Amino acid sequence: MSYCVNCGVELDASLRECPLCHTPVINPNETGKNTPASPYPVNKGQVEIVRRKDLGILLAVVLTTTGATCLLLNLLVFNHSLWSLLVIGICICLFVFTFPMVYYSKTPLYVSLLADGVAVAVYLYMIAYLTPSSDWFWELGLPIVALVTMGMEVFTFLAKEIPFTILSGALCLFIEIPLFCAALELMIRRMILKPLLLTWSAVVLTVCVIIDVALITILVKKRLRNEVRRRLHF
Repeated sequence: MSYCVNCGVELDASLRECPLCHTPVINPNETGKNTPASPYPVNKGQVEIVRRKDLGILLAVVLTTTGATCLLLNLLVFNHSLWSLLVIGICICLFVFTFPMVYYSKTPLYVSLLADGVAVAVYLYMIAYLTPSSDWFWELGLPIVALVTMGMEVFTFLAKEIPFTILSGALCLFIEIPLFCAALELMIRRMILKPLLLTWSAVVLTVCVIIDVALITILVKKRLRNEVRRRLHF
């Protein structure tokens, strides 16, 4: 007769665990015997990860085929306009955007951002080529792309050169947003031949200045900064 070592309940000889507390029943005379193999697999199966090179080949083939077939379809069937330029431009943009992630991960971030800006500018030029007038591209489209690209380059530079945290990143962001809005409004008013004045962007500028002052105060005061980080789990 045997008893559970944990709760003391009487155990039947055929039991492998205590029916009351589920403590395993171990027979000292059987510790050296081989335990039966588990009917379930021990190793967990895992699907093989797709290699970056293979993914890059697939992406390049799909984008090239899409652009080429649309170009042939444009030239041979629907030839009333060069609409295939829009598809080809999208394929070029997708290739440039995914190049650092799929083809060459060591591409410097500054170069990658510049290439993205150039790709977007080329695509907008293709659209302008198909429109009756391209003034919007030179006066608004291209300056906006250049401004956004420059802002991203500056943000990346500051993130690498200064100790980057959520608070400092938010400060840089709320400095760039009003500057971009002010430049955008001035470019729009210049394009439609209106006086170069700030209206709606002045509201954005005012709100962002208030936020910037609050963020600078938090960053300067160590106790306040630590308290904000602790409460917001930064």
